[in-house]
Amino acid sequence: MQPDERYVIGLDSSTQSVKAVAWTADGTPRAEGAPHRISTPHPLKAEQNAEDWWSAACDALSSLLRQIDSHRVDGVAISNQRETMVLLGVDRKPLSPATLWLDRRAQDIVQPFADEFGSERLHAISGKPIDVIPCVYRLRYYRQHEPELLDRAAQILSVHDFLTQKLTGEAAASWTSADPFGILDIEAKQWSREILDHLDIPLSKLPPLHRPGTLIGRVTADAAAATGLAAGVPVYAGGGDGHCAGLGVNVIEPGVVYLNLGTAVVGGCWTPTRKLSRYWRTLVSPSGEGYLLESCQRGGAYFVNWLLDTFAGGRSDPAIFERLEAEAASLDVGSGGVTVCSYLMGCMDPHWDADARATFSGMGPETGMGHLYRASMEAITLEFVRSLSEMKSMGVAADRIFVIGGGAGSALWRQMIADASGLPVIRSLSNEASALGAGMSAAIGAGWYGHFGEAAGAMSRLAEQIDPRPAAAQAWAALSRRQANLYQATRRLDAYDGP
Repeated sequence: MQPDERYVIGLDSSTQSVKAVAWTADGTPRAEGAPHRISTPHPLKAEQNAEDWWSAACDALSSLLRQIDSHRVDGVAISNQRETMVLLGVDRKPLSPATLWLDRRAQDIVQPFADEFGSERLHAISGKPIDVIPCVYRLRYYRQHEPELLDRAAQILSVHDFLTQKLTGEAAASWTSADPFGILDIEAKQWSREILDHLDIPLSKLPPLHRPGTLIGRVTADAAAATGLAAGVPVYAGGGDGHCAGLGVNVIEPGVVYLNLGTAVVGGCWTPTRKLSRYWRTLVSPSGEGYLLESCQRGGAYFVNWLLDTFAGGRSDPAIFERLEAEAASLDVGSGGVTVCSYLMGCMDPHWDADARATFSGMGPETGMGHLYRASMEAITLEFVRSLSEMKSMGVAADRIFVIGGGAGSALWRQMIADASGLPVIRSLSNEASALGAGMSAAIGAGWYGHFGEAAGAMSRLAEQIDPRPAAAQAWAALSRRQANLYQATRRLDAYDGP
């Protein structure tokens, strides 16, 4: 640490932990608060105690601020788990457990609500295809099944808004913390009165909206005592963790694509104008300028881990990945005819089918775990590449891919992505990309940089690049056609009633 070094803090409150990271002006993570598990998922209903978000944030911040001087902190911004909300009473205490993005209680409400409001209109306002994840469907569930709870609520908040209220005394939303709720007009950057009126929810229940990187409050004396932050430290608007992760790898300019090979595989690119499709969700850009087109696979790397845990003896053997990587690398594109549909947890884009299921096909006597492993990575790769191809067909620039997440450590997987997409793939060193994106928002607010492009250019870090091999393009195109057909073929089987 340098004698006069200054910091911004990115507080990343995710589904299972809260991390607080102090960043320097060049994006160096100088210290990190200890993560704290807070996830409590249940079948169909996935809930958390919202007060646990605050206690975990206090633990993470306190741990961090034992390592650095709190008076050198120029600002804080929050990155939050998206599509998660809590209802508070007039006393600002939770009326019920918070519902997470994993929650499925509204699954039978989704299509009827979309039909009564208008699917195309709902998509046009929110940028989100019809799917159970956005909070709007849980709000409709409450209106139908627990109207007294919804009417008693004085505040409807995201994790960002809830933690902001704890830090500053007043709830505040950013455009990108509000975006995943599905009730934000993404063009007007305002809560949609049209949707709220349909749900019979007064606008007063929602927090005020702010552009990312703007001042939304200052740390109170009580919050300072609980966290170790200095009283009066500015708190700036951050946003959803996926938005912040995109910002953390500098996906706020034409041509840059990001791909997070994590538990869920999420990727996308920036566009100056709103573009709608079933192949992605349209988000407000993390910089506040333009839009982010985001494809998402619920299974993602979770699918690969499930395969190993269920059929390959588990991941307790530290050599399992090295062994399977070597076996998979020895196979040609197409994995010896084995083809996978990776919809283990249903499908988001492009089918938006919560009932979709995973399949393996094309196996023979020679098929081994290396074939299944490679075919799984091929399927996940191609799901993303088809979404990216649709984006490019609508005029979206894409000339390089930045990869992050645990799967980015696989050189084989990065080569697959390069060959299948025809674009160079560059590994990002921003392992805590969401916390870094929040830190960039605080850096903008603190005046370290004049605009988000400058901040992202200075604070994001990249490693090695893998270039595509043109000779492999034809084989990948053929595999994509075959792999894409598995979903429809399986659905036809489901519908078959016999002769």
